Amino acid sequence: MKLIVNKDAILDGLQKVQSIVSTRSTLPVLYNVYLKAEQETLWLTATDLEVTVRTSVGARVSRTGGTTLPARRVFSIFRELPENEIEIDVDDKDTASIRSGASYFKILGISEDEFPPLPKFQGTRAYSIEQKLFKMMLQSVHYAASADDTRPMLNGVLLSFKGGKFSAVATDGRRMAMWEQEQEIARDQEGEWIVPTKTVHELLQSLKDDGTVKIQVSESQIAFEFDSMLVISKLVDHTYPNFRQVIPSGTEQRIALERELVLTAIRRVALLLTDRTTSITLTFGKNHLEISAIVNDVGEAKEKVAIKYSGKDITVAFNPEFLMDPLKNLSTDEVTFELNNEMSPCMIKADKPFVYVLMPMRLK
Repeated sequence: MKLIVNKDAILDGLQKVQSIVSTRSTLPVLYNVYLKAEQETLWLTATDLEVTVRTSVGARVSRTGGTTLPARRVFSIFRELPENEIEIDVDDKDTASIRSGASYFKILGISEDEFPPLPKFQGTRAYSIEQKLFKMMLQSVHYAASADDTRPMLNGVLLSFKGGKFSAVATDGRRMAMWEQEQEIARDQEGEWIVPTKTVHELLQSLKDDGTVKIQVSESQIAFEFDSMLVISKLVDHTYPNFRQVIPSGTEQRIALERELVLTAIRRVALLLTDRTTSITLTFGKNHLEISAIVNDVGEAKEKVAIKYSGKDITVAFNPEFLMDPLKNLSTDEVTFELNNEMSPCMIKADKPFVYVLMPMRLK
């Protein structure tokens, strides 16, 4: 394999894949990035056996071939090379000679034959969705996924293609975020799959605002293809709980709030909290919302926000982080709080097909 590649291009490509490179593995090849030169393209692939990421960059290829090289080491070397063009020449023993200006490095690689092959997705379920919309859906729900390994079915985002709707859902048992988008889906293409949180984070880092995402699903894996990126992931092999049963069928009070204003007020009040005190109190009164916290041996914090509200007084306590998550990840100017009383679930909605259900904490 022999080629010349632009320094910025290969650094950008390595940046997209190296977060997947294993840091603890018994297989030495998993510490490496797989470089494959074909015609005018250099493919870069990394995997930890759970998630695989592949991207491509343009290159002047004079001899096709492939090898694997230590991902983080070559990234560090390429970043410091003096010229914009880098020549990479790999011999039949997987030794790479790297030249740029007056700099020269020789790096020992591992044969491409030892790198795990990409899975095939022929004859599987396939969907297409706009990148911008898919990114918005994941951004709006991912934070609600559980980090508790004892409930693996909640360690990811559910993608549901059913009943003419494409839904993205995440829950940890105390709150749930859902984005449900109208989409035509053939009956034989219906299904639900849990995508691991790690994969969702990789997608959020790579998805753009233009173009489409092609999604393919096999029995145990899912693939996302967009631009020059391919992200393949194992699925969480569990049944997702019935998330729809936690959505209240009706609420008595519906209160419109300025998202950024309320978020800032909650953030300030939460500065008072300690590890032992994890709740703040929201009191909805006539044309005002009071956000407060009282912490023993520390003090008290209050913020009052003007709102349009004429219903009954309601005082309810929430985990402030859970309350701020949807407010931080939505982009709308206004959100709506819907609730009945201090013990009922609170729904947060926006001018999008989004709903967030949050269980209150016990008032002290």
